[in-house]
Amino acid sequence: MLNDMRRTCDVLVIGSGAGGLSTAITAKKAGLDVVIIEKEEFFGGTTAFSGGVLWVPGNHYARDAGIEDSRDAAITYLRNETGNFYGEKAIDAFLDQGPRMLDFFERETEAKFVLSGYPDYHPDAAGGAMAGRSVTAAAFDARGLGHEIKRLRPPLSTITFIGMMFNSSNEDLKHFFRATRSFKSAVYVIRRLLNHLRELALYGRGVQITSGNALVARLAKTVFDLQIPLLTGTSAQQLIVEQGAVTGALVKHADAEFRISARRAVVLACGGFPHDVERITRAYPHLARGGEHLSPTPAGNTGDGVAMAEQVGGTCDIRFPNAASWMPVSKVPLAGGKVGVFPHLVDRYKPGVIAVDRKGRRFANESNSYHDTGEAMISGNEGGTETACWLICDHATIRKYGLGYAKPAPVPIGIYLRNGYLQSASTLDQLAGLVGIDAAALEATVCKFNEGAVRGEDPEFGRGSTAFNRFLGDPDNKPNPNVAPIGKGPYYALKLIMGDLGTFDGLTTDTVGRVLASDSRPIPGLYACGNDRASIMGGNYPGAGITLGPIMTFGYITARHIAGKEDVATYA
Repeated sequence: MLNDMRRTCDVLVIGSGAGGLSTAITAKKAGLDVVIIEKEEFFGGTTAFSGGVLWVPGNHYARDAGIEDSRDAAITYLRNETGNFYGEKAIDAFLDQGPRMLDFFERETEAKFVLSGYPDYHPDAAGGAMAGRSVTAAAFDARGLGHEIKRLRPPLSTITFIGMMFNSSNEDLKHFFRATRSFKSAVYVIRRLLNHLRELALYGRGVQITSGNALVARLAKTVFDLQIPLLTGTSAQQLIVEQGAVTGALVKHADAEFRISARRAVVLACGGFPHDVERITRAYPHLARGGEHLSPTPAGNTGDGVAMAEQVGGTCDIRFPNAASWMPVSKVPLAGGKVGVFPHLVDRYKPGVIAVDRKGRRFANESNSYHDTGEAMISGNEGGTETACWLICDHATIRKYGLGYAKPAPVPIGIYLRNGYLQSASTLDQLAGLVGIDAAALEATVCKFNEGAVRGEDPEFGRGSTAFNRFLGDPDNKPNPNVAPIGKGPYYALKLIMGDLGTFDGLTTDTVGRVLASDSRPIPGLYACGNDRASIMGGNYPGAGITLGPIMTFGYITARHIAGKEDVATYA
């Protein structure tokens, strides 16, 4: 704990996700004295639950792999994707500094990255790329954190298998899907399981970590190596304003309140507002009309940073047509009456799975991105109170790929039928009756889908027609990795509702991150980064990592601006 429950530093960072940690590290490397506080008992924020992917056009990993891209192509793509919300100054800063940020963290910190195979989410759009703009945090042995491993936020439990993490962008997950069909994959899976069980016995958790958990652990290792105080269980209560400038914050740890003064800046990195019920009810159209929403982001992301900034004159407009990164999710019944949240990142792409609405009709290409699918769910349910859809498949498909939280064979699925997570029936008509879908329409939908699916085609929505569609499909399914007919029963249905991966709307800032008042002037001493700051993507989702790429880039820019570095002064 801080000496005498008080402290003066140069920069106070509130929040410990990738935005907060990258800002703190950059500021410390620039010679500033930094303190990080985190309201929850774990550090890592939403980043620790994420895929750990950063979208950074022009990165050297792509160049080293011989992938051709250009700044002009990235600008064309972003202009198309962001539309009326294209901000030239911010985009220029991102494209200029993003590659430099990656080089800085690779050179100066424990953060390491590998090139991801992800295409852009709309690779056929003007300026879109088939690969090269996304990088992923390299795997990490969490034992490198020493005793601090206890404070690392565990991965989202619903997307692990007994705590074991997977990475959908490499061969790891594919081995698990092939375990019952390939001797090589079976051996791989057995070794992974045995190693993981050993880790559980020795450390109480998996230590070979990937994705966002690895990114957070790598950044935190540098934080600890640099001796930056990272105070968990310590919440900011309000900002302190003196002579018109923000000079610190009143914070609370356990039952004690104390002040942390900041000579140069307070940086808000509190994770946006996905659990601020009042604000999201206004911002999310499906909630405004009475529907459900269930976010898998950390429960502590209640909009604290936004609220504190508003109290001192900052503004958070609901400006984007999509206020958050939409993610279709399912409700997982857990022990003790608790409910888990499963984000549907992979299963929708698999052949033999379709999604239908209450009327029993398909409404979108199931193999589009989670954000695009969510947007289609919201618009398709306009006029009603419920925003939902149902994934439908046959028995062979669910045993081959799983469905949501239900794992593929040989893991049994009976528990999910008994607890109501899955519904099953011998006929489509009976299945429709169980879940309240129009039975005649469902049978007609499956019949129509199967007519094209037997040839690997989807005339209605073009499923499998883009490189991104195919990336998360089954390459062994020919001729289309995303399309196969729905065969004989029994049939299964799983209900999906809307969730999010974080908010897009946020505080109005200038390019370097200074929080702006309603008169567009910077509030002295106050900055925002991460999801507390409005996204440069305008409420759209162009590719894997468009959250973390800009978050770490602007964290880097913000810290260098606070430190007075000339290379970012031009963006102010």
